[in-house]
Amino acid sequence: MSSDSSKKRKPKVIRTDGGPQEGKRGKADADQDVRYYSEECEVDLRDPIKDYELYRETCQELQRLMAEIQELKSRGIKDNASEIDERRIQSCVHFMTLKKLNRLAHIRLKKGRDQTHEAKQKVDAYHLQLQNLLYEVMHLQKEITKCLEFKSKHEEIELVSLEEFYKEAPPEISRPAITLSEPHQQTLARLDWELEQRKRLAEKYKECLTSKEKILKEIEVKKEYLSSLQPRLNSIMQASLPVQEYLFMPFDQAHKQYETARHLPPPLYVLFVQASAYGQACDKKLVVAIEGSVEEAKALYKPPEDSQDDESDSDAEEEQTTKRRRPTLGVQLDDKRKEMLKRHPLSVTVDLKCKDENVLHLTFYYLMNLNVMTVKAKVTTAVEMTTAISAGDLLSPDSLLNCLYPGDHGRKTPNPANQFQFDKVGILTLSDYVTELGHPYVWVQKLGGLHFPKDQPQHTVTADNSLSASHMELTVKLLRTRLQSRLALHKQFASLEHGVVPVSSECQHLFPTKIVSRLVKWTAIPYEDYAELPYTKDVIEAGLAEDTHLYYMALIERGTGRHVSFPWQLPIPTPDTPRAASGGLCGKSLQLEALWAAGDISSLPYSAKLQAAVVLNPGYSTLPPVFSLCLNWKGERTSSNDDNIRAMESEVNVNYKELWGPKPGYQLLTNQLQRLCMVLDVYLETEPHDTSVEGPKEFPQEKMCLRLVRGPMRLKPFKFNYPQGFFSHR
Repeated sequence: MSSDSSKKRKPKVIRTDGGPQEGKRGKADADQDVRYYSEECEVDLRDPIKDYELYRETCQELQRLMAEIQELKSRGIKDNASEIDERRIQSCVHFMTLKKLNRLAHIRLKKGRDQTHEAKQKVDAYHLQLQNLLYEVMHLQKEITKCLEFKSKHEEIELVSLEEFYKEAPPEISRPAITLSEPHQQTLARLDWELEQRKRLAEKYKECLTSKEKILKEIEVKKEYLSSLQPRLNSIMQASLPVQEYLFMPFDQAHKQYETARHLPPPLYVLFVQASAYGQACDKKLVVAIEGSVEEAKALYKPPEDSQDDESDSDAEEEQTTKRRRPTLGVQLDDKRKEMLKRHPLSVTVDLKCKDENVLHLTFYYLMNLNVMTVKAKVTTAVEMTTAISAGDLLSPDSLLNCLYPGDHGRKTPNPANQFQFDKVGILTLSDYVTELGHPYVWVQKLGGLHFPKDQPQHTVTADNSLSASHMELTVKLLRTRLQSRLALHKQFASLEHGVVPVSSECQHLFPTKIVSRLVKWTAIPYEDYAELPYTKDVIEAGLAEDTHLYYMALIERGTGRHVSFPWQLPIPTPDTPRAASGGLCGKSLQLEALWAAGDISSLPYSAKLQAAVVLNPGYSTLPPVFSLCLNWKGERTSSNDDNIRAMESEVNVNYKELWGPKPGYQLLTNQLQRLCMVLDVYLETEPHDTSVEGPKEFPQEKMCLRLVRGPMRLKPFKFNYPQGFFSHR
């Protein structure tokens, strides 16, 4: 390659001092061409490192000569012209050396490129050969794999074992003399025997088909007979309905219920079966029924229509949709929410009857897309109950079943997967829809056999009969206890609102014969008002007051009949004082008469008022009410500034077991209120007399006490001892 390129170059033109001689090319030109082309050979003989050192030395000499010429010119002396010419000649020689080194460098570069190109061509040729060889190897491997993986049709046939073959096959097929030594002949013989066996089985199959046709004909005849028998049985069942009603054996109704139960979703079906079984075996007053539209339930499980029908109607639907306005994003979200919160058309109702004929109606629903159950409650009383303002929340469907089990408020869905579904449609919490859908209590899920573990990875939750059966008995007992306790409280609240604390004859021994303090007010208060009271903070901090509890305010008061220290010495009337005892009134006495006439005894002077904030746990009476006291008498006295007020609270909050009364302890609340009236009497009667005030003692002592006070805290004797009738310290 290098020789060809060198031949194509033009010969170098040599210039002389006399001017150019372009037209005359003589021997000198030929010698110059030889010298020019001999540089390529010279490159192989010269050392590049030495050429580089020569290049550096030449450059340094040029720099030195140029500096000297510059210095000589700067002097401006005419005698220096010869020296400048001499140095110019030397510089030209060095320039010629640099040109020659440059040519040699270019020649070396060209040779290096040519060598690299030749080496790359060799590498490409070798790489192409390698690819061809690899492709041939891959092709051969595929062919080998095909040969190794080749399967004949006879390999798919399950042949009998060799022992059975030589034992059952006849000698003309097995040919042991040949097949034992030759595997190929052995396989052919086994295939022949398999063919012979299959021919026999085919003949047997034809015989079985003929017998099957005969049996099918007999079945058809019997079906016709049974179909004609069904109307007769229906007529017999209709005729036996009066007998069923007379013997309390509703077989026909039960049969219809079980037919309807086939269309229930699995959780409701489990609840229906387990509740019916428990009612038949253990609780005859438990009634289970199914409500709802069976036709809608059947429509849920119908297969979708053919796609062809949908395509045929698609054009008409498109025309209608184009005419209508496209729904907004809000409307679409509402539709998605309704679809997600959709209930199953069928529901299960459970009626729990008590001994006094009061009934608790429970209706269980199933939310299909959320896979949870909900319940709605309703109470029916045998006798119309007296309406009490403070008893409004006792039988409310939203709070009746709260905390049936501890911590089960029924506000959040128990299924953790529902939160991700809510996020898609913009639902913050299920508590906004419980009024319409019902409460998803955890015990409701267990009655339906649903369990949602939170500490383990959650798989598909299915209804479990054993889970429902294990919780059925305890839940039914808790529901009946809750109903009876709320009805008992309802009756008690009606009396408390009229200022009467009902105490049964079984609990009369817990209190003295005479109690002067009396209940003057009993009202229900919201949780926010309870939390704002300064003397209830300890109860809230202890976690004994939650927003699911019920809150009430009781006002217990004891008035006094002693004379007021006014100049006219007018006695302040008490509720037992006749109207004429007040005499003629004027000035401040007119204000007292107005308070007495209005019945506002709590505003009269020299009366002690005890405010009791009551927390009623939903699990009453298993869990006792909690009282917080504040006495308004000569200042405000609470448990934080009076040890005796704290002792009064402990009498009702700590020693409540003494006040339980007969089981199941539904009179606990009224007994606690009666004890508060009793201990208020003791508190006021044992107070020391103020000697600075003239007249008799404000609250004369009517209770017999062994010791008025005891210990450094000066605690009063609040414990009543029966039948001795005196009070002592605990």
